[in-house]
Amino acid sequence: MSDEAQAPIQPWPTGQISGAGWAHLRAFGYLGLKALRNVLAIALQLFAVSIVIFFILRIIPADPLSMLTPGNATHEDAEQIRHAYGLDRPIYEQYFMWLGAALQGDLGNSIQAREPVTRLILAALPMTIELAFCGLGLGVLLGALLGLTAFWYRGRPVERVGETIASLAQSIPDFLWGISFVLLFGLWLNVLPFIGPIDPSMIVERRSGFLLIDTLLAGRWDAFGDRLLHLVLPATALAMIKVALVMRVLRSSLIEAYQDEYVNAARLRGVGEGAILFRHALRNAAIPTVALIGVQAAQTFGGTLLIESIYSLPGMGNLLITAIRTHDLPLIQGISLTYCAIVLLVNALVDLSYLWLNPRLRRQ
Repeated sequence: MSDEAQAPIQPWPTGQISGAGWAHLRAFGYLGLKALRNVLAIALQLFAVSIVIFFILRIIPADPLSMLTPGNATHEDAEQIRHAYGLDRPIYEQYFMWLGAALQGDLGNSIQAREPVTRLILAALPMTIELAFCGLGLGVLLGALLGLTAFWYRGRPVERVGETIASLAQSIPDFLWGISFVLLFGLWLNVLPFIGPIDPSMIVERRSGFLLIDTLLAGRWDAFGDRLLHLVLPATALAMIKVALVMRVLRSSLIEAYQDEYVNAARLRGVGEGAILFRHALRNAAIPTVALIGVQAAQTFGGTLLIESIYSLPGMGNLLITAIRTHDLPLIQGISLTYCAIVLLVNALVDLSYLWLNPRLRRQ
């Protein structure tokens, strides 16, 4: 036998992995199993949502055939549409026909646009994601700054000013903020654009579908700046309520964190107040704030519907309003299912991040 065959099998080098390394491996393993469970849960929830969407659109006081038939269609055209969409079959067969096609990525064809619903959604989705991301990011940033400032100057007039701002921001719905910003900054002061995603004279090649990214890929800094200006008002309108919620939750969490023993222990060791805040207390106070951000992220996508309509943005919200106005049944079903899928996915990602930040939940 060769030397390689006679060589003893080496054991697994467990001693080369530290205790912290094993802890990280266990954490990743737990999060992997949790992610798999979340994927299965999302699939089941989407199945239930698809049933609700499909049947609700058929029990409302409107004839599905009239929603699918253009206004100038003849009787023969109506019968062809009835047969093509399976409306001459029992409703449960109609559902399974639609579900089978949807699992293959086919959500049907838009009656008004005469294009595949999937293509229309993919074209509008980047605009909605970009707006929601900017609105959520701006709300979290401003809310965190106000929360830290209000906590640092607690008991002083600055804290009361911050609380007043939060109350005002939270008391007005986002669509009313959007209308107010149009009237104030768009029409009266005329300092910010408020119609469309970008100046119509600027032609940018679409690569990713996200205008901010496409302007950078094209090297169009003028178009990038113009896109940012067009985002200021709708993103700020979406951010206002989030500013108030993040500020209040973060400030309350910091006040609770400062009552723990480790803060007094750090002071006894001579640690400065700034280091205590940013190195110790803020990390623990961020956990409930992350949970709040996750809830707000899911709600932000729903809030884009009216904001897109107010600012004439070609996103999914505007597309859904058009579909409802024109009784475009396949498009309504596809957009509604896409919205639900986005919300479920965001909630699952936030659930995983919450477990990653809070090891005590993993041990439970």
